[in-house]
Amino acid sequence: MVSLKEMGERELIKGIRSIIRQSPGLGPGDDSAVISCRGGDIVACTDSVTFERHFPKGMTHEEFGWTAAAVNISDLAAMGASPMGLLAALMMPSDLDSSALYDIVAGIDRCAESYGAFIYGGDTKFGCGAVSCTAIGSMQGRPPMLRSGARPGDIVAVTGSLGSAAAGFFAIDNGLEDLVSPSALMMPVPRVEEGIILSASGAVTSCIDLSDGLAEGARSICAASHTGMDIHMAFLPEGDGVGDISSAAGIAMEEMMLYWGGDYELLFTFDKNKKEALYEHDLDFSVIGIVTNDEAPYINYENRRMVMGNGRH
Repeated sequence: MVSLKEMGERELIKGIRSIIRQSPGLGPGDDSAVISCRGGDIVACTDSVTFERHFPKGMTHEEFGWTAAAVNISDLAAMGASPMGLLAALMMPSDLDSSALYDIVAGIDRCAESYGAFIYGGDTKFGCGAVSCTAIGSMQGRPPMLRSGARPGDIVAVTGSLGSAAAGFFAIDNGLEDLVSPSALMMPVPRVEEGIILSASGAVTSCIDLSDGLAEGARSICAASHTGMDIHMAFLPEGDGVGDISSAAGIAMEEMMLYWGGDYELLFTFDKNKKEALYEHDLDFSVIGIVTNDEAPYINYENRRMVMGNGRH
């Protein structure tokens, strides 16, 4: 038997999908599930954060709670959904101070409030230190954005900037906090408004959030759409502190901008003949490449064209 570590998350998900019944509506394989109801499509997703992997040095318990909510709300954003509510299951060490648990819940609620959602319930148990949230949203008549609709000739774009969360992590790891604020790492900002605009535009052919980094996002869209991509490093929007940390800590910029997660931007493709539908909105995005007939995403950097590797964080 192969261990879970040897399989990796992507292969594990493939295995799980092979043994469960196919669901009506849109099931596993995208950022969220879409469930058809009489009143309109409901969008649902679930994700977890743990003390072990998602609690960097300097993070507060309230920021940890914010992150637990944000990672789920970001998955709704990737579909173009409007957040409605959250369910939160907390598995906390029995010796944790009760005030820390209340801070975590306050962080979850604060993030939910920022996007017009509420906490509708959940669960508490003793455990290793983890929060698992389920987020529920509504499409409100908009079509959900999937990973599987990219076509050769479509334009590849990304909201916001890349690498800020990685820069914050490496700043803390190398004692360089005076160079970079770690706020992007500690309190990620889901692109809900941008997702709604993208979905309503009718121009977008595929979309994914970048919780696992640009490389992983590009590979996921290419795999689902059976296409490739040509992305240009020179076109990538550089996040705050990326250049400073690269110089001070010797961390390659491509490492932070391609292979790290935590930025929670939206990577999307759109029909070049419908670009006016995007440009007529006040939307902060950068064109970074084009969809191709290849079978994988390529990065063009310093006169080299290379297949993108797997994300590492």
